[in-house]
Amino acid sequence: MDKIKKIRKIKSAKDITNYLWGISVRKTRATWLYPFLYRSYWHYLLHKSSKPNHQSKKSYYAARPNPGAGIGHQLANWIAGYWYAKQLGLTFAHIPFSTSQWDIFLGFGNGEVKVEELKRQGIKIRKLPLFTDGNTIEFALNKAIIQSYANEKVVFIAEQDQFYKAQYGVMEELKQKFHSAPARKNEKLIYNKDHFNIAIHVRRGDIMLDPSNPNLVMRYLSNDYFEKVLKQVTENLQTNKPIHIYFFSQGKPEDYPEFAQYPNLHWCLDMNAQESFLHFAYADLLITSKSSFSYKPALLNNGIKVCPKNFWHGYPTSKDWILVENDGTIDLNEKSKFI
Repeated sequence: MDKIKKIRKIKSAKDITNYLWGISVRKTRATWLYPFLYRSYWHYLLHKSSKPNHQSKKSYYAARPNPGAGIGHQLANWIAGYWYAKQLGLTFAHIPFSTSQWDIFLGFGNGEVKVEELKRQGIKIRKLPLFTDGNTIEFALNKAIIQSYANEKVVFIAEQDQFYKAQYGVMEELKQKFHSAPARKNEKLIYNKDHFNIAIHVRRGDIMLDPSNPNLVMRYLSNDYFEKVLKQVTENLQTNKPIHIYFFSQGKPEDYPEFAQYPNLHWCLDMNAQESFLHFAYADLLITSKSSFSYKPALLNNGIKVCPKNFWHGYPTSKDWILVENDGTIDLNEKSKFI
C-alpha cells in the first residue's frame, strides 16, 4: 500500500529520480556497498586529508524537510540538520518546508542562509551518507568526507530522513525563532488568560485509516488512555485559576464520551493544522499523543508538557516535562512536578 501511494505521487522526472534513489538507499543501506552510492564518498577516497582535526569554516550543512511527509516529520528533518551542523562545525543552511505557509508560520528560516542562495552563487552541493544516530563509526565517516573538502566551499546535504532522536538539543533556539517570528504579531488564541488552559491532542485521522498497518498501530493511544491522563492531571494540578480543557482531534464529540464529565471542555475538532499547532505551543499544559505533530510544538511550549514515555524522540529531564506510562499511569515522581 505504501509503495502504491509513493508511485501515485510521482509527477516529474525529478520524482522518478528521487524514487529510484530511495530504493537504492534502502536496498544497500545495510551492506558495504552503501557509501559508494555517494559522490562525496568517492571524493573522500581520493582526497583523504592529512589534517584530520581541521574543520572547514567555508562549508554548510542542511537537511531537506521530506516533502511527502507531514509537518511533524518535516520538522524532525529540519531540526536534525540544525543540530548536526553544530556537531560538525559547519554553518547551517535552510531548506524550506513543503509550503511557504509553514515557512512563514514557523519562522525557522529567518536569519539563516538559504541553500538556494548558495546554489545561485555556484557553490557545489554534495549529499552525505546516512548514519545511525549515536553510531560513532558512521558519524566519523561523515566527518572524514567533510574533511576531504576542507579547502573548498560546499553545501553538504544530509540524506533524506537522517534521524536525530534527542530533538530537544536545540530547543531553546527553536523557541526563540518561533516566538519572535513575524507571524506571531497578528495571531489570536482562543484561550482566556484568566484561565489555566489545557490542550489535549488525541491523534486519530491517519492512524484510523489502516488498523492492520503496524507503523500506524504503534502510534495509537485509546480514549481511555487520554481520559486517565487528564484525570490525573486535573487531580494533581495546583493552580488558582479555573481549569479549561481544549480537546484537539478529528470526528465529533460523540466519539469521545469518556470526556463528557469534565466541565469547561471545549471541542476543537475542526481547527486547521497551523491553528492547532499554535495552540499546542501556547497551552499552559499540553497533553501530547504519540505524534510528531504535538511533540514539536511541545518543544516550543513554555508551560507543562505531559507526554507518552514510549516515543521515538527524547525528552528533557526538566520539571516541565512529565512522562506517562503506556497504560496512562503517571508515577509519583512525575506527579510531584505538578506542584
